[in-house]
Parts: sequence; C-alpha cells; structure tokens
Amino acid sequence: MEKAVRWEVQWTPREEAQLLLHHGLVLGVYSSEKADGAAQFTSAGDAFDRLVSGKLRALLSLCGPPLKKGKTRIFHGLHQDFPSVVVVGLGKKNAGINEQENWNEGKENIRTAVAVGCRQIQDLEIPCVEVDPCGDAQAAAEGAVLGLHEYNELKQKKKPVVTPQLHGSAESQAWQKGVTYAEGQNLARYLMEAPANYITPIKFAEHIEQKLRTFSNVKVHIRPESWITTQEMGAFLSVAKGSAEPPIFLEIHYLGSANKDDSPLVFVGKGVTFDSGGISLKPSSGMDAMRADMGGAATVCSAIVTAAALNLPLNIIGLAPLCENMPSGKANKPGDVVRAKNGKTIQVDNTDAEGRLLLADALCYAHNFNARAIVNAATLTGAMDVALGSAATGVFTNSSWLWTHLYEASILTGDRVWRMPLFEHYTKQVTDCPLADVSNIGKYSRAGGACTAAAFLKEFVTASHWAHLDIAGVMSNKDEVPYLRKGMAGRPTRTLVEFAARLSQDTHSAK
Repeated sequence: MEKAVRWEVQWTPREEAQLLLHHGLVLGVYSSEKADGAAQFTSAGDAFDRLVSGKLRALLSLCGPPLKKGKTRIFHGLHQDFPSVVVVGLGKKNAGINEQENWNEGKENIRTAVAVGCRQIQDLEIPCVEVDPCGDAQAAAEGAVLGLHEYNELKQKKKPVVTPQLHGSAESQAWQKGVTYAEGQNLARYLMEAPANYITPIKFAEHIEQKLRTFSNVKVHIRPESWITTQEMGAFLSVAKGSAEPPIFLEIHYLGSANKDDSPLVFVGKGVTFDSGGISLKPSSGMDAMRADMGGAATVCSAIVTAAALNLPLNIIGLAPLCENMPSGKANKPGDVVRAKNGKTIQVDNTDAEGRLLLADALCYAHNFNARAIVNAATLTGAMDVALGSAATGVFTNSSWLWTHLYEASILTGDRVWRMPLFEHYTKQVTDCPLADVSNIGKYSRAGGACTAAAFLKEFVTASHWAHLDIAGVMSNKDEVPYLRKGMAGRPTRTLVEFAARLSQDTHSAK
C-alpha cells in the first residue's frame, strides 16, 4: 500500500466525527505514456481535480513517479464531502482485448483497481464509497462489489460494511448491471464458503428458493428422496445413502422468454455439500475445503438467480442433485455396481469419484426438456486443477457453437474458459470395464483424469449441444484474482450469466 498523503487541513474532533457521515471516493488514473508524464485522469478524476482547484493533480505530481496499474495513493482532507480520496492506477488508457491472455485487459484493470481502492476505504472505516466509473461502469461495479465481499457470518468481529455507489449518474444502468452480476457471484461464494453443517442439501435448496421467491416467472421444486427413487436415479442415490443427511433434487424453472414453450437452456450443477471421499477416504489435510464441492450447484443456481434479476429473455431450467458423500455401513464400496437412470450400469471403483454419479442421473433427466443446450458445472477432478490451475475453467463440449458462446462470454467477464478434448481415446478407458457398462474412473488411473471424467459423463448425454465445465481448479482463490479475497471464488458464475445473456440474443439456430 502506498503511503497516504494529507492535504494540510485541520479538523476539530466534531468535524472529524461528521466526516464519517460523508463518503470516501475512488478515482482512476491512467498510466502515462512517458515515465515523467503528468497524471492522465479519467473524466471523473478531471472533474474532481477542477472542484478542488487542481490540488489533486498537484499532490500527485509531488508524490513521485506516475501510479502503476493497481497501485494507490490516498489523500485526506481535500474536500469536505470526501474525507478520503483514493487514486488508483488503471494501466494503459486504451487497453482492450488481449489475445494472449484471452480477456479484455481494460475491464480486468478496472475491476482490480476499483477493488483495491474500495478496500482501502473500508480499512478507513468509512461506511460509503463513491466509485469512478472509469469508462466502464459495469466493470467498476463488479470490482467494487466483488472486492468488498468477505464471508464473516460466524465471526463476532467483522469488517465494517461499506456500501459502494456510482460517482455521478451518467452510467447508472451499466453500474446496476455490474452490481447484479457481482452479487450473483457473491451468492455462489457465500454458499461455497459456509460450513457444511450450515449448508446441508435441504438448507442449500431452501436458500435458493428464498432468493427466487419474489420472481413470478420462477418455479422452484425441492424434490425429496422418495421422488428421486421414483425417477430411478440409482447412481445419485448410491452416493447419498452413505450420509444421514437426506438427498434433495433441486429443480428451478425460470420462464423469461415471451414464449414459455421456447426450448430452455438447461444448467446442471453437482451439489455435494460435503465430500469426505466416502470409503475411498480423502486425506484429512484440506478436507474442510470439500464443503465447497457443491460449487457446480452454487454457480448454476446463482446464475439463474442473476438471470431472473436481469430479466433475461430466455427460458432456463436448473437441476442440482444435492447430497453428502460420507463413509458408513450403508455407503458405496469400491467394486459395487449401481444402475443409472438411463439403465446403464456403473462400476464404482473409487467412491471419491462420486460427483459424476450424481451428474449421470441429472444429465439423463435433463434430456426431458427438449433443451436448446445442456451445460453442467462441477468441481469434478483434481486433475483439472493440475492441468490448468486457477487460470481457467476446463470446458469439454460436443458443440463448437456452444463453445464459441462460452468463450466469447468469458473474454468479457475475465473469468476464462479453455477447451479440453473429448476424444474417443478417453471413452475407451471408462467403457473397458470388467463388471459393468462403464467404470467411474479410467483404467489407467490418474492419466488424463479430467478427460476420462468428461468421457464418463458423455455416456449419459445424447443432446447435440452439451458442455461440461470442470471448475475444480477455480473453486478457491488465494491471491490469483486480485479483486477476489482469499476464499471460495464462486467462479465462473458471471461467465454463465453472460453466456445466458448472449444466448438470449442469438436468434440463429445452433448448427
């Protein structure tokens, strides 16, 4: 953090107390083309500098070299309405799509800069911050709302709540859109971060139902174990039976299209609210993070909540099989054979490869809706984390049309995707099975684990436009995404929302 700079104004104690009733301010400044060049303010920065008779520009010039991207300087006492002003570097003024990085660099710079600035206002315990739109109010809003979020529900000592607002009114619609996108991702972060004894299958379903209660064009069905049994979802039930927590099949219908009979986009999310590994028990170190193994369900359900808030003009169905994977006398044993909804038998060679069993039945059920496309998301394999780390979500798809929409959406959101192979090479490794039609792990064990998992899922898909998103690598954030704090990341919720928005505008049939 850069050292704060104070414009010399003396406040009485009463005046200082009154200052807390006012707002902090975050302003952006672009990198200068020359090493010793003058600060290049945004429009909002220029306007504020004129308001304070050029003092802001003068102070910046006295503080050393121009601000680099994501770096800040804090000024106190420049204006009575803004007791503290954070100036933050935005990088190059005309930064756009970076083809090497596969994202819009300008948008990412704004998200990062605004997040850093808002956190510094929070550290000063100022309850409200006005944010410079920086030429892209949606990106600025996303940076502010994502950057300030932190799960502290269960702590007595909490960070002060800071409310971000748009500075000015010229881009209020774009700002609100960004707030909505970010709140959607924060909902997924909340669900993923909460302890597993707080977010059980039924509590997860009820939380989503509560979020959707105000929308008249949304129906939520919380299906109990008896319904799951009548649907002959034997693979899903085989995982759930190891836990004392009863399974839930959450089904959401969002009817946003003018024609309620239009073919829907179907989202499917893996919803293992705690994954111990079952009989194939995971190591104890880091097992607590498996409270977020319902990240697929969290992101797709949060995307639907966001789509409803945005009133997107398309129909979406969300499906989330929810259960725990626990060891017990009733749990699956390695070598057991179970039967999926489509009649295929599955040899469970590793009970810690359970997510694909839930998805197998949910994907079969998804085919009941004449879907325009089926997209599933799951924290499915550690192999995906090994392959891509936290840089991007791995996408396996049988549809170039679907891939193009996902890829283009991810460039805008900065929450990237990367296409992975669905070769027959991997299919043979899961269908060459001694006891059943398919094995839940590849016969060469760890080799290509993310790819064999996708090949397994493909055995339960007949739709022409299907994509499997393996989000295991992007499940949590350490410091890789600077506008997200450490913890569960809620990725790729915004990409799913942007993908749905693009699909709603695509009037051409999928090819």
